[in-house]
Amino acid sequence: MSLEHLDPWGHAMVRDYERLFKTFGIKPFKPLLSRIRNPMHLMRRGVVFGHRDYESVLDALENGDRPAIVTGFMPSGRFHFGHKMIADQLIYYQRLGFELFVPLADAEAYAVRKIPRSMVVDYALNQYVANLIALGLEKRHLHIYFQTNYEVPYYRLLQMSSRRVTGNEMEAIYGSLEPGKIVAALTQVADILHPQLEYFGGYRHVLVPVGVDQDPHIRLTRDIADRMSEIKLTRPASTYHRFMTGLDGGKMSSSRPDYAIFLDDPVEDAVRKLRRALTGGRPTVEEQRKLGGEPEKCTVYEFYLYHLVLDDAKLLELYRRCREGEMLCGECKRIASEMLASWLREHHRRLEKARDRVLEYVEPPSF
Repeated sequence: MSLEHLDPWGHAMVRDYERLFKTFGIKPFKPLLSRIRNPMHLMRRGVVFGHRDYESVLDALENGDRPAIVTGFMPSGRFHFGHKMIADQLIYYQRLGFELFVPLADAEAYAVRKIPRSMVVDYALNQYVANLIALGLEKRHLHIYFQTNYEVPYYRLLQMSSRRVTGNEMEAIYGSLEPGKIVAALTQVADILHPQLEYFGGYRHVLVPVGVDQDPHIRLTRDIADRMSEIKLTRPASTYHRFMTGLDGGKMSSSRPDYAIFLDDPVEDAVRKLRRALTGGRPTVEEQRKLGGEPEKCTVYEFYLYHLVLDDAKLLELYRRCREGEMLCGECKRIASEMLASWLREHHRRLEKARDRVLEYVEPPSF
């Protein structure tokens, strides 16, 4: 992925996160940890690594204000562990009392990914909403909606925002654009800003937790918010998390099913994928015992870090055993496979029940 333009619709992997601070003005998240009473594991471990104006969200909380969260999903494939990182953040903020707005980007999936409409809606309901419910997202303080099936003021805001940006400015942010991507980008602006409208609650503080590839949408939205003189809007804050690495070292993506683990994968299939995943092991047992492994390069350790081990002390012990050559890759994969299998069996039980409840959470579009 070029650092001249981040591509919110691409599949490329960002690896040099440090350069993003200088290139796009994203700030490091770590200095703010001391102000967060109970930071979630993704924050403590540096997976959430950057932000824009997160201080304003912390100020709001300290002043007794209730911020809103906006972050959504483009239902263009099955729900994998990369998507779970967003779900985990939604659940964390919901438990803190934030109001949640979760767009299902069906218009974007149809226009940009060119997926049949019926398939997009099915993915949204039976993959994304069902898994969110199974993971623990509750109905309180929650608004899940399809981009093509929402309230009139939302569409009015979308149309009005188009007057506040030029084609040249959008190309400077995104690179080359086609009509579907222009509409998708402006729809994202409405997604992010609409909770500030009185009709939707008039929230003055909006936070958008996303992967770093979505930063172009944040920058566009912040610029448009500054220019919407007809409506008093404030710039949204944002946080950025690292990508979930695919099992071959690339970006985890629904379009690369052999290198992604989906939350509805049969347990034996998920374990089989994990057991052949790229690791940070040395070429030989002798070298591993002598030099130790490199967990920073290991996709299996990343599963521990992001998903499987929430206890920091247990994670540190796994890291130490790998680093000191005490644990070889075979043992590490066996431990991870057992954890993954146990987690998936329980999740599948919840997912089966959740699929009967999706229409309690969201109204699907009529066509």
